[in-house]
Amino acid sequence: MSRRVERIRISAGKLPELAAKEIVKSLTLALRERGKASLCLAGGTTPRAVYEALASEQDLPWAAISAYFGDERCVEPDHIDSNYRMAREALFERVPFAADHIHRMQGENPNREQAAHDYEALLPPAFDVLVLGIGEDGHTASLFPNSPALAETERRVLPVIGPKPPPERLTLTPPVLAAARSVFVLAAGAGKASAVARALEGPLDVGACPAQLVREAVWLTDHAAAGELTGNWP
Repeated sequence: MSRRVERIRISAGKLPELAAKEIVKSLTLALRERGKASLCLAGGTTPRAVYEALASEQDLPWAAISAYFGDERCVEPDHIDSNYRMAREALFERVPFAADHIHRMQGENPNREQAAHDYEALLPPAFDVLVLGIGEDGHTASLFPNSPALAETERRVLPVIGPKPPPERLTLTPPVLAAARSVFVLAAGAGKASAVARALEGPLDVGACPAQLVREAVWLTDHAAAGELTGNWP
């Protein structure tokens, strides 16, 4: 599969609007080709601002779009740490999303394996648009450095343990990231600069820097997050 690969850096204030417009382009293409579209969301501060910008796209046929999540903390859906809660506040409550098209991970299910299998059964064969972030340690989704989940080749969702609270998570696996038709990786702030440089320009070592799984994607960063890159960017 061939997908768009691009490196875009822009001022921090303009990043959310630009990212939202790029996501809309890919969703529009999927809608044109298949009559429906799947959008997989990330958690975090930078994605939240992007979703708030995305919510201004009132003319998008939201009822034809299905939403999913790349990972989730194992908390109740109304918990402050819930990725679903963040997306609900930033996006779902602001646009006419069909309620039955919002597929959240059941992070509150104490049977983590069952929750992972249940979510796996909901996934499309490939996401039209996958939005990801990157952590200061180089993780993406909840695929952390040296996690056994990085070696997964068959399962599409796994329960994992992260290094920061809340540690119990559910996450998509590398095969799902590889299958996505369009991938957007968002990074903002100087604290992400080292991780971004390792992800895009460092020696290939997915175990040490899981975000290298999506090196071939559209990366949208602000100038601070791109500060340690040596390559020529627009």
